[in-house]
Amino acid sequence: MIDVTVVLVEGGMPSTAVAPVEVFSMAGVLWNTMRGEPVEPHFRVRTASQDGQRVSTAVSLNLEPSFAIADVESTDLIIVSAVGADLESACPANTALYPWLRKWHEHGVTIAGVCAGVALLAEAGILDDRPATTHWGVVDTCRRRYPRVHWQPERFLTESDNVLCSGGVYASVDISLYLVEKLCGHRIAMETAKALLLETPRVWQAGYAAEPPEVSHEDSQIRRVQEWLFHNFNEPVRIDALAGRVGMSPRNFARRFKVATGETPTGYLHRLRINAARHLLENEQQTIQQVSRAVGYDDLAFFRRVFKRYVGSPPQRYRKRFEIRPPENVAIAGRAPHR
Repeated sequence: MIDVTVVLVEGGMPSTAVAPVEVFSMAGVLWNTMRGEPVEPHFRVRTASQDGQRVSTAVSLNLEPSFAIADVESTDLIIVSAVGADLESACPANTALYPWLRKWHEHGVTIAGVCAGVALLAEAGILDDRPATTHWGVVDTCRRRYPRVHWQPERFLTESDNVLCSGGVYASVDISLYLVEKLCGHRIAMETAKALLLETPRVWQAGYAAEPPEVSHEDSQIRRVQEWLFHNFNEPVRIDALAGRVGMSPRNFARRFKVATGETPTGYLHRLRINAARHLLENEQQTIQQVSRAVGYDDLAFFRRVFKRYVGSPPQRYRKRFEIRPPENVAIAGRAPHR
């Protein structure tokens, strides 16, 4: 069982705390219940506030925590919910939280910030020299307050080692499902999303692709290329052109890329494309040929070979394997029940 602590903060959006509680609590539970199968909960979820007292939110709803943060004796995952948009007052109001976050970070616990709650991770110093995203409405303030953080507000999610950040209010659902997948596997995450009538998480589909597989290295020029590939992987890509983007020879570029990411540039590009193809296939909205073209392969036979090499099965078999149908007479948002 994975222990999750959701931190409730004063004056924030309650959905950024409640949604993670629901998603983690229902993983292995709601889908199984609806299917008449034994439940297999994967997470033990608790809530905590700075002092253990009830917190008020930005709307007419108060939240009652289970503990004070000082009473949390062990945890595997910490979710920090969103504060309000006024960071100048919100950050000083949460001073007790910062040494607590640093302590758990030093112990290797995974910590995720949601929306403007990411500022609290930055205030604690655990985002220094890392990529981070947050709500677009507070990113300028964050850039001024935390210049050492690599702010990337165009992303739904960033991940560096065991620190994650997500963007807007409803990105709390996305990051929760992403973590369910990371910790419990893709099928559990898919079942949880379907059971809660949620669309496929945007972090799985940002530009059709998952997050870049490896961005925690220190080579800033290679990171620039990874960023470009993440947004343009479905375009024709030449290695010499990639090298030219960062002023390197193709040979030096290939060497540095392999050192930084553990993959060749071509292998990395294939992985991005195949990750994108997996999620398009799961959504059942396009033919195999359409998926192949959407992710950058005009040659369908070549796409099938590359897909099988990276995934272990052909695209059609993969689609059948992950075609998760809801129970009879239960409609997924916007769809009629299966007959």
